[in-house]
Amino acid sequence: MKKKIGIVGWLLLVYLFVSAGCQKETTEVPAPKIAEPDHLVSATQVAIIPQNVLQTLATRQGFAKFIPQIKHDVAVYNLVYTTTYKGKEQQASGLLAVPQNMTTPAPLLSTQHGTMFLDADAPTNFPNTFSGFELFAATGYITLIPDYLGYGISKDVFHPYYDQKHSGLVVVDMIKAVKSYANNQKIKLNNNLFLVGYSEGGYVTMAAQKEIETHPEHGLKVTAAAEGAGGYDLTGMLAAVTSGQNYGNPSYLAFVLQSYNTTYNWNRPLTDFFQEPYATRIPELFNGASGASKINNSLSKNPAELFNPTFYAELQKPDGEKALKQALVANSFLNWVPQSPTRLYHGTADQSVFFQTSQTVYDRFKAAGAPSVEFISIPGGTHSSSLEPMILLVIPWIQSLNGGVSQ
Repeated sequence: MKKKIGIVGWLLLVYLFVSAGCQKETTEVPAPKIAEPDHLVSATQVAIIPQNVLQTLATRQGFAKFIPQIKHDVAVYNLVYTTTYKGKEQQASGLLAVPQNMTTPAPLLSTQHGTMFLDADAPTNFPNTFSGFELFAATGYITLIPDYLGYGISKDVFHPYYDQKHSGLVVVDMIKAVKSYANNQKIKLNNNLFLVGYSEGGYVTMAAQKEIETHPEHGLKVTAAAEGAGGYDLTGMLAAVTSGQNYGNPSYLAFVLQSYNTTYNWNRPLTDFFQEPYATRIPELFNGASGASKINNSLSKNPAELFNPTFYAELQKPDGEKALKQALVANSFLNWVPQSPTRLYHGTADQSVFFQTSQTVYDRFKAAGAPSVEFISIPGGTHSSSLEPMILLVIPWIQSLNGGVSQ
């Protein structure tokens, strides 16, 4: 489910205020000619948001304590870049927010949004949709918000949901494209790269962190990563689903199965996984026009009623549905230990992505000797209520690692 923090509403007002007096400016940016492959395709400017408007609206919405950090106008771009899908080149898109008139080199901050089902919720549909992360740019961070494969320019691809490799690469390749854009536009960067994400975005952030740390050929180094409420241990999630208890977000279960069925070319009929009438409903529910509430209300919350009885029985056997279980193991973070400073965040009352998921992966990281990993629980936090507290904790942390203050 797509999550939003308190700044979202007033950020929309910012854009509407500015756009009333300004026309959109569009620029196509040719990729600079460098020796290695360049992922940048184009950057189209969507808006420039003035600093004073951001400050005024922050005060009106109760964020006056952040006024000293809002130091810059922000230029917003729709970025198109190349990544890889099933081993082939694929164009992807994301939103890029660039602080204006920086006097010192800027850090990069890649921010990853949570699960979304509507095509209209893609970050590049700005200003009609917001991840809430755009405001980081006003404090001096060049901020990236990938759409992910399956959204924006790549919406004809079925989103590879909770697939570790595609999740990591779609972020890494956007970072490379932004670095190329910055080089082409003579935007000075410092050496810091921060990764932040929540829900699916927490998982995607961890996947990007792993991709960077285990593949030095990318030429990137993570300064720090903050990951909130992601499904890092998919095997543990499976155990919870097969326990016989109801699960309030069957949309997630259907999304994972459709993703793996498509991404790994299993091409099994949906009746292999789901009972009727759900098997027939699912293609239309996942066509990009239905939100989480509609999907959840159209599917049974009882796994025994949702799933094909044979499939559900095989899930409960140790040797049943081997291909699926192998995929869940492969896409969990079971044999990797983060080397860069890492913070995990999770609400203790989360019934969508269970709190124990983060506790388990944290315990594993610590036991394996992770040099700098912390787990910060949010008492009483649900999946929908824990994002804002996490962001309020993340801001000073990354600022301290970027030299103690925002740029």
